[in-house]
Amino acid sequence: MDSPQLDDLDRRLTHAFQLDGRVPFSRLAEVLGVSDQTVARRYHRLRSTGVLRVVGVPEATKLGRVVWLLRVRCMPDAASAIATALARRDDTSWVNLTSAGTEITCYTSAPRQEADEGLLLGQLPRTPRVVSVTAHRLLRRFAGGPAGWPGRASALDAAQVAALTTAWEGSAVSPRLEPGDDALFTALAHDGRASLATLAAVSGRSETTVRRRLEHLRSSGALYFDVEVDAALLGASLSALLWLSVSPSRLDAVAREVATYPEVALVAATTGPTNLTLSIGCRDDDALYDFLATRLGALPGVHQVETAPMIRTIKRSGSWVAP
Repeated sequence: MDSPQLDDLDRRLTHAFQLDGRVPFSRLAEVLGVSDQTVARRYHRLRSTGVLRVVGVPEATKLGRVVWLLRVRCMPDAASAIATALARRDDTSWVNLTSAGTEITCYTSAPRQEADEGLLLGQLPRTPRVVSVTAHRLLRRFAGGPAGWPGRASALDAAQVAALTTAWEGSAVSPRLEPGDDALFTALAHDGRASLATLAAVSGRSETTVRRRLEHLRSSGALYFDVEVDAALLGASLSALLWLSVSPSRLDAVAREVATYPEVALVAATTGPTNLTLSIGCRDDDALYDFLATRLGALPGVHQVETAPMIRTIKRSGSWVAP
């Protein structure tokens, strides 16, 4: 069966939803120069076929949580089952099989007061098929998260981007969670464009209260919206995770530089034997080689790079969807 392809409108919708995951179809139609019905039909087709999904994502650091990147090495015959068990958890995201199916990587978070590595690892599936587990605490993110992936944000022109961009005020103070917020986050992790009526029903609030609460969570930076789409449909058929060892004096400069590269979806400084983690998407093997040899290889201070191609993504930033 041929893989689905994204046409020009699909790409523009993907870019638009990255800017504002809950933009009304009427506003989107106006900016894109098509009808409301065309936008609605195209979005529902993309979502119903599993090509694209808009999801709401709590910003863990704004909610007093610490983010960890886990590397779980296991026996090949157990990797898929363990990855699925991790994906089913509400506190995990970006669960991937890498390294010929012998390693699982995923992100998880824990309340800051409970961010003990021993407690974290103790919550993982208990099985003798797991060979080793390492946890890397994310210290600072330079690309990814609320900013999205610049490499897939090129379908709209500057005027369209400006028209769809909301300048949220932001706040240095973490918002206090309220009763009903967990239900709200759960619903948005499944469908970031769920109606106010649906969100009101699951959170036990009125639609007006839900609207105000969403605005507050977004303006404080505690909630953002992401677009889940297979990177291969955007021309990046080879995805990989990279672990870099960078001189401490060059860490900030290198992180900020690689964050500008269109291949890079995530850049984060971490604890552990390496100190910078990248998630990238390249066209093919040659493009990955060029990225490693000519882009990273030209950066002073980068001493070592470990590369792990992603074989399969079991879960992205939203809730797990059974295959």
